[in-house]
Amino acid sequence: MRDAERKTSGPRERLLDAAEALIYSGGIHATGVDAIVRASQATRKSFYSYFESKDALVAAALERRHLRWMDWFEQSTRLTGSSPRARLLGMFDVLREWFASPGFHGCAFLNASGEIASPDDPIRIVAREHKAALLRFIEACFASFAEEQDIGARQAAALARQWLVLVDGAIGVALVSGSPDAAADAQAAARQLLDHAASTPPPRASKTKRAST
Repeated sequence: MRDAERKTSGPRERLLDAAEALIYSGGIHATGVDAIVRASQATRKSFYSYFESKDALVAAALERRHLRWMDWFEQSTRLTGSSPRARLLGMFDVLREWFASPGFHGCAFLNASGEIASPDDPIRIVAREHKAALLRFIEACFASFAEEQDIGARQAAALARQWLVLVDGAIGVALVSGSPDAAADAQAAARQLLDHAASTPPPRASKTKRAST
């Protein structure tokens, strides 16, 4: 965050900005309240007037990141093509651009889940809701693809779940390997999924024979 922006932002926003940046680059457990307060140019009094704990601040920062990331990903995906197939495959072009950015440190929500053991922790809940929202967006894209290719709703839903695995897998491989080409590898696998789905006729409803009287 630039110094000019810090001066015009309130302490709550500065705390959120600092927490998000520090935990994304260094992790939740490695980032203390003092470091967040210093980076935000706020005070401990300000911190505790807005947040009851560090975990509450982290959850709030992740919620804000979720909204911003989803807006970016959805809008960028829609710009990759006019057809459902083009947009689905275009997701991986969007991811590759992200992977190649200097500030890429993987998925903030997967990273946070790896540090928080309890599934009921507010931080884990935010991470789970983020993945659910991402799946809903992918499902919406596949609903359009299903109409275009005449595939069934059940098959489209299964493809959407598999797509999420490819997306998250690409993010993880890009983080560990340091190579944005993980997006291209995932895209190649995704293309095969779409080709198979388009070439497989939908199952026909079975006809039951009427019993003779």
